[in-house]
Amino acid sequence: MARRIVLTMLALIGALLVTTVVPLGLITTGREGSSFREDTVLSARALAGLAEDRLADRPPAGTGAVARALAQAQRAGEQVRVYSAGRRLVTGTGGGQAAVTAATLASALRGRTVLASRPDDRLRVTVPVPGDDGGAVVGAVVLSRSSADLEERVGVLWTWLAAVALAGLAAAAVAAIALARWVSRPLSSLDAAAQRLGGGALDTRSAAGHGPPEVRRLARNFNGMAGRLESLVHGNRATMADVSHQLRTPLAALRLRLDVLSQDSELDTAEELAGAQDEIARLSHLVDGLLAVARAENVLVEPVSIRVDEVIRDRAAAWRPVAEERGVELRPSGNGPVPAMAGEGHLEQILDNLLANALDVVPAGGRVQVSAAADGDGARVVVADDGPGMTSRQQEMAFRRFVSSTPGGAGLGLAIVHRLVTSNGGSAGLSDTPGGGLTVTVTLPAVRPDRTRRAGPGSD
Repeated sequence: MARRIVLTMLALIGALLVTTVVPLGLITTGREGSSFREDTVLSARALAGLAEDRLADRPPAGTGAVARALAQAQRAGEQVRVYSAGRRLVTGTGGGQAAVTAATLASALRGRTVLASRPDDRLRVTVPVPGDDGGAVVGAVVLSRSSADLEERVGVLWTWLAAVALAGLAAAAVAAIALARWVSRPLSSLDAAAQRLGGGALDTRSAAGHGPPEVRRLARNFNGMAGRLESLVHGNRATMADVSHQLRTPLAALRLRLDVLSQDSELDTAEELAGAQDEIARLSHLVDGLLAVARAENVLVEPVSIRVDEVIRDRAAAWRPVAEERGVELRPSGNGPVPAMAGEGHLEQILDNLLANALDVVPAGGRVQVSAAADGDGARVVVADDGPGMTSRQQEMAFRRFVSSTPGGAGLGLAIVHRLVTSNGGSAGLSDTPGGGLTVTVTLPAVRPDRTRRAGPGSD
């Protein structure tokens, strides 16, 4: 944004300077040229007035005035020629710059003033010499004057205008950079604070005392939102801790009492007590699942860089004894390192729930395959089994709480997976395995360059 502000201001100031300086320079240059031409014409006419006595065969006094004028013109670098009415050169200074064509001389003898610019940067003016009392033209005077001084003045003028324009553009650049920093720095700080807050640093706040009023107000609103979010998450964490304590303690006490009762009970009563203990165990499992879902929904964690392929090999090794006991083949696979970003320990929980679900439904002789591959947007983890699978309706509802396709299941495993995956910025989906079964596909975000690689399970 700062670059766009600077470029926009420079473009506007540059356009303003161009539309101001260029016309000013052109107008001033035109006026200088007009003044130079008018002065040359006046000088030529003054010489014509002096030459009139010489051409009219007046006494020698007129000849001396003409000679002094010619000498003064020559000292100034001007070339002069005086022609009679018969087109004869009467007098003049040295040099051929004042030579004129017959057509130009004829026009001057008819009473016209002729101006012509020469290729050698000289202006040549041919004026008629009128007789006494404005009578018939008695000759013509040609004055050739160098325009070097004019060109030098014009060059200096354009140099000054260019310097002023560049100075204005430099001042505009400094002002634009200062304005851009004034606006963009608090926004960059706010963006960094939002990223830290999204990454799990709930105590993050943004500086609210810099920048335009709108940005300061946005920073204050962000800080208020962050404070409320921190209070909400901490409150949820406290609630989860209280619920965990309040539910697990009486359940454990109830299970202990049932164990004591079943020791001295008759066979029928002992069977009933064993059924009650199973229900208590199921209830405990359900409470643990609900707490896991709540943690996944409400606890924000800082993502770290992980090696998905190593986590898969680790969890497959942990679940292999269970798979062998049930006669199921558990096969991990991968093609080289697969990095991703996830909360510390989250991928382990995701794989544990997926493998537990798959091993519960795959019959003996079946197979569960876990694979990982680098994707354009991160990493893709696939858990495929050849069990009974799910219908399309069951797949649509599988990530909801308490929805289970397995009799007696709590319906929380896939819900926990979905909450953990989405809390890390990824996605989860279900599909049919070719040949029968269920395939769960989980995507995780790619490693961001600005993240410092942290040690964790499966990391180098």
